[in-house]
Amino acid sequence: MKKRIIDFGILAVAITALIISCASMTSNTKANSDYILYKDASAPIEDRVDDLMKRMSLEDKVYQMCQYVGLEHMKEAEAKLTPEQLDKNDALGFYPGVRSDSVARLTEAGHIGSFLHVVTAEEANYLQRLAQKSPLQIPLLIGIDAIHGNGLVSGSTIYPSPISQAATFADDLVKEGSRQTALEMRASGMHWSFTPNIDVLRDPRWGRTGETYGEDPYLVGNMGIAAITGLQSDDYAGSDHVIACAKHLIAGSSSINGLNASPTDVSKRTLFEIFLPPWKRAVKEANVYSIMAAHNEVAGMPGHMDKFMMTELMRDRWGFEGFYVSDWNDVSRIDLWHHVAKDFKQAVEFSVDAGMDMNMHGPTFDKHVIALVKEGSLPMSRVDEACRKILTTKFKMGLFENPFVDEENVENVAFAKAHQQNALEQARRSIVLLKNDKNILPLKSSGKIFITGPNADNQTTLGDWVSPQPEENVVTMYEGIKEIGEANGYSVDYFDSGDRSKEITDENIDKAAQRASSADMTILVLGENSFRHDWPRKTTGENIDRATLKLSGNQLKLANKILDLGKPVIVVYVSGSPIAEPELEERASAVLNTWESGAFAGTATAEILFGKINPSGKLPLTIPRSVGQLQMVYNHKPTAYIHKYNTEKKVPLHRFGQGLSYTTFEMGAPSISKTSFSSKDDKIEVTVDVKNTGKMDGEEVVQVYVRDNISSFTRPVKELKGYKRVAIDAGASKKVTIELDADAFALYDRDYNYVIEEGDFTIMVGNSSDDKVLQEVNVTASNSITLEKAN
Repeated sequence: MKKRIIDFGILAVAITALIISCASMTSNTKANSDYILYKDASAPIEDRVDDLMKRMSLEDKVYQMCQYVGLEHMKEAEAKLTPEQLDKNDALGFYPGVRSDSVARLTEAGHIGSFLHVVTAEEANYLQRLAQKSPLQIPLLIGIDAIHGNGLVSGSTIYPSPISQAATFADDLVKEGSRQTALEMRASGMHWSFTPNIDVLRDPRWGRTGETYGEDPYLVGNMGIAAITGLQSDDYAGSDHVIACAKHLIAGSSSINGLNASPTDVSKRTLFEIFLPPWKRAVKEANVYSIMAAHNEVAGMPGHMDKFMMTELMRDRWGFEGFYVSDWNDVSRIDLWHHVAKDFKQAVEFSVDAGMDMNMHGPTFDKHVIALVKEGSLPMSRVDEACRKILTTKFKMGLFENPFVDEENVENVAFAKAHQQNALEQARRSIVLLKNDKNILPLKSSGKIFITGPNADNQTTLGDWVSPQPEENVVTMYEGIKEIGEANGYSVDYFDSGDRSKEITDENIDKAAQRASSADMTILVLGENSFRHDWPRKTTGENIDRATLKLSGNQLKLANKILDLGKPVIVVYVSGSPIAEPELEERASAVLNTWESGAFAGTATAEILFGKINPSGKLPLTIPRSVGQLQMVYNHKPTAYIHKYNTEKKVPLHRFGQGLSYTTFEMGAPSISKTSFSSKDDKIEVTVDVKNTGKMDGEEVVQVYVRDNISSFTRPVKELKGYKRVAIDAGASKKVTIELDADAFALYDRDYNYVIEEGDFTIMVGNSSDDKVLQEVNVTASNSITLEKAN
């Protein structure tokens, strides 16, 4: 073997270099001693969250669970409300004994994790600057009720309200509008939208009907997914998306008396079959990242302390990964309203233990959580879980890198041309033609049109959750009809017979009738008002519920006075809640339900009246003939109408899925891709030929319903399981295919496993839920199939 010869000169150089290198490393380490992992944007988010939480005390973590209303909102409320009024007010908020300057100091100290009702970029930036003064410099999560556009912010694009969107049966339009809303929100410094409301409507007396997507679980689920994925995208990370908030868990739309926050008393089976399907899909298909609990109790359990719903079902069974937020002051109401806790502290214990992660809103919550953890009544793991999910949101949205927005950029994003166009397209497809006697519509010849009614020339078309918008951003009914009507050779006269239904006087009714007598026809713009910043004159909307489905105030008296003239009358409804006026509609020449169709309601309505657009909206709910028929839904059980009423028919005024067109469509007999299936992965393709047999291009909504013919538990007579909107030129035909998956045939068994039972199913295809227009075909499940086991 060769001996190794050591060159001591080279060794000396190497040792010297090593010493220098070590010295340099020591120097660099000292220079980087200020390195903070959670502030390193290149580090994995999970590592950043871990690092930050290690630096946080119990108190710091609890503060992230605390939300307050914005400072400007507080100042406004302080000037308007007494503490007694505050207890029952869900629109304005302040904190008795705690002024806005005190909340600003709490923000500087890092004692607040989130704000809501911050409506300007300037205030959002101001609050974030305060938060940056806190020891850990954790940014704020700012939430807002951007229900159909960022409506509480002046200058935003106001899309049709949710019930209007549901009438489009056009998921893609809703998804794109939600994506645009996210852009407008982020431009104004907001990160979190308290929408969609995926309550399945069962009682249209509920004032929040306009906030829902109607009575069908499948339609509600589809619209909810469209809204969530539009707002969040596949992943809410980055600066162009916001987190959505599915609400309200659960069944507040079916209270015992139609009043908001009133008790709901439905069976577990009804919860799973009717109310929960949209929630399951929001979690499993759309990955919604926040959920809001409900004001109400269900079967004696207040929603804000329902551990089965929040933890055992949503988290453990269906895999919800996001965080829960309370509704307005509802943790405290476990004590104050429901009387199942002895005080606010115990209410906090019950709620947080059940799964609540953030309190909307105000002081004292943090103190109680801290005390409960220290005394062992709440596990630290619950606080850690809540804090981790909230921090993850802030990291993923890029708020630690830049919590601020360019205040001058707001006007470049809000009310953008593309956003306006989407809002208009939604409005066009949401309007439902309910009656068109002798094809009076579209209006064809010139003449004199008289317009009146409480919703004819104001912003009630915008719906609930909207502040007054710049007049130049809104086309009222009168403005739209006047512009297009005059362009088509009509003269258009308008009279203000009362700006709100409660203010229509006998004197103005007489004046309106006199004006109408000199016109060739009258367009009556009737309906309700959910405009929250006109609270004393609201007739529907949040916390304004209805004991009748008839028109409020003197509207019917106004209508009858004009109808008595014997001239054509076109009724245009503007309302998020359904109107049931059979006698009025019998006398009217045409009836158009425009819902609350947003900033361009006047344009879209006029386009339909004068034939520039062919109506194609479909009812997302059943309209009963009277309140005495309630509950009236299309997906009722088989024995619902065995007997009859003494003084009322047992058929609705208008059926779910109904909507007329200016053309006619003919559907062939449906065919299916297979007549039997045996696996949860099997798909059934339903195909039908649709022909436009009229003289006008139009759009039709093909609807597919399913009935389980023999089942172990009673099932609805039909359930919507698929639909497709299709445009067909006059005289042309199209083949339409709609795919049904295993969910279309499944039910919950005795143990609440989700299964398909062996047996036959009837598939029905048509353009509404009316049996008279549905054509049937049968399919068989050749064996029982388990889709999901109960925990």
